[in-house]
Amino acid sequence: MKRDYYEILGLSRSAGGEEIKRAYRKLAVKHHPDKHQGDKKAEEKFKEISEAYEILSDPDKRAAYDRFGHEGLKGAFGGHGFNWQNFTHFSDLEDIFGGLEDVFSAFGINGGMFGGGGGRRRSGPRRGRDIQRELTVEFSEAVLGTEKSLETARYDKCPACGGTGAKPGTKETVCPACRGKGQITSTTGFFSISRTCGQCGGSGRIIKERCNKCSGRGQIRNTKKIKVKIPAGVDNGVRLRVPGEGDAGERGGSRGDLYVLIYVREHGFFRRHENDIYCDIKISFPEAVFGSAVRVPTVYGEEKLDIPGATPSGKIFRLRGKGAPGLLSYSGKGDQLVRVSVEVPDKLTIRQEKLLRDFAETLGKKVRTKKGFMDKVKKAFK
Repeated sequence: MKRDYYEILGLSRSAGGEEIKRAYRKLAVKHHPDKHQGDKKAEEKFKEISEAYEILSDPDKRAAYDRFGHEGLKGAFGGHGFNWQNFTHFSDLEDIFGGLEDVFSAFGINGGMFGGGGGRRRSGPRRGRDIQRELTVEFSEAVLGTEKSLETARYDKCPACGGTGAKPGTKETVCPACRGKGQITSTTGFFSISRTCGQCGGSGRIIKERCNKCSGRGQIRNTKKIKVKIPAGVDNGVRLRVPGEGDAGERGGSRGDLYVLIYVREHGFFRRHENDIYCDIKISFPEAVFGSAVRVPTVYGEEKLDIPGATPSGKIFRLRGKGAPGLLSYSGKGDQLVRVSVEVPDKLTIRQEKLLRDFAETLGKKVRTKKGFMDKVKKAFK
């Protein structure tokens, strides 16, 4: 099992942003692979603390982790686990090791541990971040499906600068230090060492006058109502993907996705286990003895249920196809299971009591006096 991210960084769950960053800096210096050449364990340790930092330094990812643990992060890295393409804090590493060129060998020497390609270049299109929100639906809505409006905050392209970050009427210029490449490359012996350009931050462009509306970010925070289609058969913990409704991308990159975590409100009558729905109904003693036809509520409307004679309390009947549909095409539709209990009346008329006493005598049963009569009846049908 994966270790707890707070434990990896040696932090309490109340740690603030700066505390998290300090802890990561300390461990990154200690376990950086350049200090442990050829040590695979050091590489894995460095990757482990970087993954923990990626999650805990991001407010949305951290909130999902705090609430649901590693299960809440299943889609955070595209479903394939953490890799260095998911890491978004290379600038923090550059802050830590700034001025030591040899430290960047771990980022791009002949396809080193970060996947090759000479470091992380940020001048091209970048896909927007995925975001996750929660939504509570009613029991029947989860079974039958519905459509909901979800208000969510996200980053949109700045309308003033069109996402460039430059003041309207001005343009970005090519970075003179890296000449638009986003990287500074130097040669040491047999190795070519690349590092992120410190002047442009890896973008390859310089903004001389920043957009006043977005402060040069190229994006602004907006709130939008998004229609979410809830498919029939969803259950607690199901995570729905709404493509293209996450944060805006940078430099022409596509939007991220919106993930909606579903919670189903409990129902007063129905219960659910997988695709089957359960409920309890009461029938009278005569109905249990002689049989009857009763109307049973389902999420699809009332259904007729035939109760045969001599039905004992606790008997379970099955209404086929009246459960929840499966989300997968091959999983099929569940049933509704109806458990009956024989209802004991609280009060009897004199005639009703006499008839029951006469009935008990025909069975050779001795009944108590009137004071304990109802207790006897109730006990018999519990």
